[in-house]
Amino acid sequence: MSFNVTEPQRMNEAFARAFNTRKIDNLLGLYEPAAVLLTDGSGERCIGLSAIAPELAKLLKAPGVMTSHNNFCVVHDDLALLRADWKLTTEDGGVIAAGSSAEVARKQPDGRWLYVIDHAAGACLPRVGD
Repeated sequence: MSFNVTEPQRMNEAFARAFNTRKIDNLLGLYEPAAVLLTDGSGERCIGLSAIAPELAKLLKAPGVMTSHNNFCVVHDDLALLRADWKLTTEDGGVIAAGSSAEVARKQPDGRWLYVIDHAAGACLPRVGD
């Protein structure tokens, strides 16, 4: 199963497929070496694969099957801004968890796209300062 993403709008789908393999290397292979991961609204950042790996390992302990649908993809040169709606479901379709993410991906010299910034809950945080 290949996780080499050559179209940025397929990043989120590839992430869900990689999650469903339950193999950390498949998930880590979607990130640049110095990528940034935010998992919640606290602002705490994991920078680099060695910091991201433990967070993804925690995610892999979550039950269910992940699906992720790209909401939009805005491409400019070698950068793409993404938003996805994801969920984890049980075998009978019950929702375990759901949310919306925000990411920036960059096209690599070999044509693959990798995450530079991944904010797993970034698009579902409450508005600030109304």
